[in-house]
Amino acid sequence: MARIAELVAYPLKSNDGAAVDRAELGPNGALRGDRTYALVEAGVDPHAASVGGDGGYVNGKRESAVHGLSARYEVAGPTDATPTAVTLSRPARPETGADADERTFALPEDGEALAAWVGDYLGYAVDLVREPNGGLPDDRAAPGPTVVSRATLETVASWFDEIADATEMRRRLRPNLVLDDCPAFWEDRLFADRGEAVRVSIGETELFGVNPCQRCVVPSRDPDTGEPIDGFREAFIRKRRETRPAWTKSDRFDHDFRLMVNTVVPEDEWGSTLAVDDAVTIEGVEAEPDGGD
Repeated sequence: MARIAELVAYPLKSNDGAAVDRAELGPNGALRGDRTYALVEAGVDPHAASVGGDGGYVNGKRESAVHGLSARYEVAGPTDATPTAVTLSRPARPETGADADERTFALPEDGEALAAWVGDYLGYAVDLVREPNGGLPDDRAAPGPTVVSRATLETVASWFDEIADATEMRRRLRPNLVLDDCPAFWEDRLFADRGEAVRVSIGETELFGVNPCQRCVVPSRDPDTGEPIDGFREAFIRKRRETRPAWTKSDRFDHDFRLMVNTVVPEDEWGSTLAVDDAVTIEGVEAEPDGGD
């Protein structure tokens, strides 16, 4: 039986994760504290902006220098990854004249100072924005925890000499739930055809697997330096097609640059808790709930 091996929230969108043993599902079903904060171009409304490369978010899709930033967090509690402080470090950046530096910022009090410090590194003005009620996920229609298996991470890492191991692959893909005791691409069982969803029990909590995540340029880049792997997309698509299991068949899986699964959490499950070692069981396929794509 599949089980949760790792639970990871990403308190500052497009930056390092925070591993937790237990996580409460907050409003919209996201892990509480996940993507609570994000960096955007100065003046951009994060709720109206696209998360795509030209949408106003300062993320890896549009700004490779983001990979040079690293973060450590102080969080609100054992099941709440909302950051109360973040320690950010940056390398020297000759393009903008920024020196290598490390600073700790209390949140939300030091938000403007944090934005100015990051803007100094990037060379343009940014805002730190905050959304405590459900965070700022990429997939607004399916904002529940994203899911992948450890065996998938190991397999995909093996396709590229430049990727050290499953841990590095996880940092490139940025899932919330990493599952163990299941084969590679097992998570592809967690979506069905359009208009359908897969009901999944995790411990005492139920959620719906909805769609396979379309990948972008970010997994092709070193998570610390932003250095790209030449030909990553083409090699990924070829190997994904070669290794695609029979259970991946779905009209949602319309191309091979997809990996990981997005979920929807029913409102009556908000406030429930997921934990490392919780068993993961597929209950069946049914009509898609409100909130899927």
